[in-house]
Amino acid sequence: MSPSPQPVPLPTPIDAETVSLAELLGRGSLAIACYAVLGVILLIIGFYVIDLAIPGKLSQLIKTDRNPNATLLTTSGLAAVGLIVAASIWSSGGALQEGLLATAVFGLVGIAVQTVGMIAFDKVAGISVRELVAEPDLQPGTRLLAVTHVAIGLITAVAVI
Repeated sequence: MSPSPQPVPLPTPIDAETVSLAELLGRGSLAIACYAVLGVILLIIGFYVIDLAIPGKLSQLIKTDRNPNATLLTTSGLAAVGLIVAASIWSSGGALQEGLLATAVFGLVGIAVQTVGMIAFDKVAGISVRELVAEPDLQPGTRLLAVTHVAIGLITAVAVI
């Protein structure tokens, strides 16, 4: 007979009376730094996913061509990703390792859902992102899609919580 597995002890919450201020600040600073790095990584991933969804090289469309439609669609997509990442951090419950893992998983799932939702809405609304990005002036359809992208991000973020 093999021995039964021992239960894993749950981490105890930080007790302000037994932990020094320096240790408390150190843990908090480490958590902020870790979440910030993860958040930036997820935003970079989000940027490249948006780049795949929008026709053309996104960095060139924004930086060189100064295309307002590509810029607004990218900005709204990244704002949506930021909402999802922030909600993932909020729902992490304070345990750093588990919180980082949950944030990474929920962030990546959120980026995927955001992208699928964005493409689906664009198709249902009958607004061609390809045509919008080809226009040199800001288009009404771009404004509609930008708000929709943020709304989808907000919906996804609340689902995480």
